[in-house]
Amino acid sequence: MLDPYIPLVLLFALALGFAVFSVAIAPLVGPRRYNKAKLDAYECGIEPSPQPVIGGGRMPVAYYLTAMLFILFDIEMVFLYPFAVSADSLGMFGVIEIVLFIATVGFAYIYVWRRGGLDWN
Repeated sequence: MLDPYIPLVLLFALALGFAVFSVAIAPLVGPRRYNKAKLDAYECGIEPSPQPVIGGGRMPVAYYLTAMLFILFDIEMVFLYPFAVSADSLGMFGVIEIVLFIATVGFAYIYVWRRGGLDWN
């Protein structure tokens, strides 16, 4: 009864074994050339500072707005994929619902666009 799942279980066991082996062997065979630059935090190629330079220690709000917009449109795509898979079985109800969903997200997109939320200054 469980015979069809044996290859899947073996694949997961092989993946887990490879991950554990890679993590365990890396300190033993990896290079040991440590310097100050490798131990510091990486900040896009600039020298790390205790506080952000822009805005006197504050991060710009545009950064967070862009991140939230990315999450919004990413979630939209997550909802569109299941519809694309089952569009035939949903029929006209599914088409109406997905048009309403896209219209709602489209109005939000137009609002953000007109308010300048997509302009990166």
